[in-house]
Amino acid sequence: MENRKKQNFLTGAGVLAIATILVKIIGILYKFPLVRLISTEGYAYFQGAYEIYNPLYAISMAGLPIAVSKLVSQNVQAGRMRDAQNIFRVSRRLFLTVGAVGTVLLLSIAVPYSLFVHSSMNYISILVVAPCILFCCQMSSFRGYYEGLKNMTPTGVSQVIEAVIKLVVGLAATYVFVNRCETYYDTHNIDGFLHFFGVDVYNHNQFLAAIYPYSAAVAISGVTLGSMAGLLFLFLHNKRKGFGFTREELVNSPPPQSDRTLRNQIIRIAAPVALTSVILNLSNIIDAVTIRRRLADVVETSLATIKGLYGECFLASGTLDSSINQYLYGAHGTVLNLRNLIPTITLTLGISAIPVLSAAWQRKDHREIKTTIESALRICMTIALPAGLGMAALAEPILRLLYPSEAHSLPITVPLLLMYGPFVFLFSTTSPVTNMLQAVGRMDVPIKSIIVGSVLKVGLNYVLVGIPRVNIHGAPISTALMYAVMLAINLTMLLRVTKVKINFVSVFLKPFIAAAVCGGTAWGSYYAMTHVLSLNAKLSTLAAIVVGGGFYVVVLLFVKGIAKDDVEMLPKGEKIAKALAKFKLLG
Repeated sequence: MENRKKQNFLTGAGVLAIATILVKIIGILYKFPLVRLISTEGYAYFQGAYEIYNPLYAISMAGLPIAVSKLVSQNVQAGRMRDAQNIFRVSRRLFLTVGAVGTVLLLSIAVPYSLFVHSSMNYISILVVAPCILFCCQMSSFRGYYEGLKNMTPTGVSQVIEAVIKLVVGLAATYVFVNRCETYYDTHNIDGFLHFFGVDVYNHNQFLAAIYPYSAAVAISGVTLGSMAGLLFLFLHNKRKGFGFTREELVNSPPPQSDRTLRNQIIRIAAPVALTSVILNLSNIIDAVTIRRRLADVVETSLATIKGLYGECFLASGTLDSSINQYLYGAHGTVLNLRNLIPTITLTLGISAIPVLSAAWQRKDHREIKTTIESALRICMTIALPAGLGMAALAEPILRLLYPSEAHSLPITVPLLLMYGPFVFLFSTTSPVTNMLQAVGRMDVPIKSIIVGSVLKVGLNYVLVGIPRVNIHGAPISTALMYAVMLAINLTMLLRVTKVKINFVSVFLKPFIAAAVCGGTAWGSYYAMTHVLSLNAKLSTLAAIVVGGGFYVVVLLFVKGIAKDDVEMLPKGEKIAKALAKFKLLG
């Protein structure tokens, strides 16, 4: 039986962060080429399946593992090892029911939802991704259990396995499907007419519009198979390594509570956490529905205005008038891939903070509470600020680098990334702060803040996206305001409840100064390399990112933006801290 691996907050966060970075790299290797395979318009179908799938996924990957993690952590802290082990067994049965219900629900609403958002063929992708809910709910039991033991490795490895299978299966299957369809079109297109997938096709653009829903469904099958593979790994890991307790620990543990008591405890914690995630994701669905319906309205009532703005985009991409709203929404989805990169990394800080902060809160250890909160916030800012300002500074070069085949959409996507970039720190910090509120027992606060923020977002979407000259570019404005309101409410309440006074200069100001230098040097170096030295644009973009990152690290060290507590919590952190302290580089 495996000895229990105790990872502190930053070590655990580091494990998940490394796994998340690998997953994101794999995602880049997946989603960006995927857009090239199925085009911006086809990606709208892919994105459309995710927007309805995410609320149910959020229950399985947010509320459920958090509840298990918190209960396991508390019981281990109290020496109740048998209860900790039984929580896993009870949670698997409970989560099996939740997963089955979620899958059936998603299957049943696929068609009505697709019709409602004016994307009638989107149901195909939704049907393909529906089984993921069942698999992910089962993974939640394993992940939550090991995270409660402060062992983030099984979660990290399973995430990487999911991503690899998604990459290999998703891209390979999509490539084969699209190429075979093209071959079929070339060999069966007689006299400019072809009946294909139940649609009469008279030219190649109509042919592409007919296969987009199916190519998106083939691509998303990789997601479903990836979740199956992740679950299989966790199951085999548990069979091989066991539950992480010695026989002596179990024998000396108090008698376990009843299954019913444990089940009620899980539900009591999971319900508000899951409700928070569901409300947030339901707001995202309402947001997506509002955007798509308002885009459809704008295209219908002000087609001439929209063509005046983006006519060259539609012409270059071969987009039919009937698909313009799909094209606009798909372009927005390609930018979201970049906007969501950093929040998915900083999300690991909140997950890792839950068992540590929960245990410290139970012990009333104010110093560890303050250290954990400050470290989580400071590292969020240290990662999110330079990344967001860098994205804004190099918006067009980055989009050209990642989506070379979709250059026709740059008049739409560049302004979107310019607007999202400066606010990445808001998106990246909200989830960790929410997790920390949940760890100290204030699950009600995020629910209230999400409701307030969501009402604001939906209202602004309806107004802004409905303005023909603003259209899809209204989405970043409403999103930024929503997250600003949520973060302000949640952070204020977290600091009030824990009675922690954070160091504003260390947590916010120093990372911002270094990030501003990062963005400025990245833009300046790119401009110099492309306009003065006339170097290759792609190489210049990569070099500019490296230069900006290098300046960021130097300035961050110069202003002593790295705290001693953060470094000491890393593997071999004391030695690193001593080396940095020797040169007076620690804050």
